Amino acid sequence: MPISKAPAFNLKVVLRETGLAADTLRAWERRYGLPVPQRSPGGHRLYSQYDIETVKWLMARQNEGLSISRAVELWKEELAQGRDPLADAQSQPATRSPSFQQPIFLPPETNIDSIRSHWLAACLNFNESAAEQALNQAFSMYPVETVCVDVLQRGMSELGLLWYEGRASVQQEHFASGLAMRRLDALLAAAPPPMRNQTILVGCPPEEWHNFSALMLTLFLRRRGLNVIYLGANVPISRFQETVSAVNADLVLLAAHHLVSAATLRQTALQLSAQGARVVYGGRIFNVHPALQGSIPGHFLGERLDISIETIERILLNYPDVPSVPALSQEYFEALRVFMLKRPLVEASLNQHYQVGEMPPDYLETANRYMGNNITAALQLGNITYLDSEIEWLVHMLKSHNQPADSVSVYLSHYANALRQHLGEPGSLIVHWIQSTLE
Repeated sequence: MPISKAPAFNLKVVLRETGLAADTLRAWERRYGLPVPQRSPGGHRLYSQYDIETVKWLMARQNEGLSISRAVELWKEELAQGRDPLADAQSQPATRSPSFQQPIFLPPETNIDSIRSHWLAACLNFNESAAEQALNQAFSMYPVETVCVDVLQRGMSELGLLWYEGRASVQQEHFASGLAMRRLDALLAAAPPPMRNQTILVGCPPEEWHNFSALMLTLFLRRRGLNVIYLGANVPISRFQETVSAVNADLVLLAAHHLVSAATLRQTALQLSAQGARVVYGGRIFNVHPALQGSIPGHFLGERLDISIETIERILLNYPDVPSVPALSQEYFEALRVFMLKRPLVEASLNQHYQVGEMPPDYLETANRYMGNNITAALQLGNITYLDSEIEWLVHMLKSHNQPADSVSVYLSHYANALRQHLGEPGSLIVHWIQSTLE
């Protein structure tokens, strides 16, 4: 009998049924797009029995020794082949799918997942020599693209999840990131000269500092003989415009991973498209919020790097028409205008509400900046519920700094009061979202 996909359960039921922590479940939803809850009219997550069984399936794969990223990949592979992973699990409850078995042609310590585990363990121990040795072993056995994706990218993703769960420090993440970027730089320096006449401009829009994926795409495209000009992170729109004209780029590739940079990517793409440039784009935030893809005047590259490369090759042969981008509604336009005008007053009111010692000033400043920037981005993108995934960072930031458990609720309540005081009716859009989040 098919498992029901009707939304019938709230978050508490899912946590009780699976035993998973709320922070971990939300991190899975944000990073990997699984499970996929629906929303009540009030904006609350509603889960089906199918969602609950999906979480259990992923946890079972973890118990078998897989990383969560690999488990999600296997799930998507099953769906891509027209199979329901849960149907397979029900029909063969005592049989382990061959997809989960170790390759028989390699000893366990040399398969790619084990090498990634060794590299990650070395990074967590700040052991540069062991980390480099693991990478050297991987590159001696596997293609460059495989190592970059399955060791470096997935390793950094797993490390990010460890940080989110409080099991890794910022220093460990920065150490691993530094080693990974250094290796990519070396591979780029050794890449062959371009053999094809197409030029691709690659860069991250304003406010986007995470350039790892963009750098990896640059490497992969250069290895295919393309002339790729890499501009780096946090590139002003004017610099993109100048360079597009100077090099006559066939494509401009933009990458964004956060809500704020998704908004700046949209602005960049709009101006480049008006200039006649052909824009393609990708990044984590577009996997978290697929609806965002309808806001960008360009073509989405796909959820994975291998898909992105093939999409680029196809678009170079025949660039499809760009879908029309809807204009911002009057409600959102007015809310954005008033919020940008009154934001300093809102933040001043928050500073007055917090007495000395209630929250350290630097934490409050960080929270105000993060909250204000993301509200602006959500309004620019025309959907205030995009803030749902971003609020988790604020929760974690305050929790990691040993703030009281209710500190986020208190902060949001103060924020809503300040919005009512200074924005009036145009701020009701944001206030209603805060009320829904508090509920």
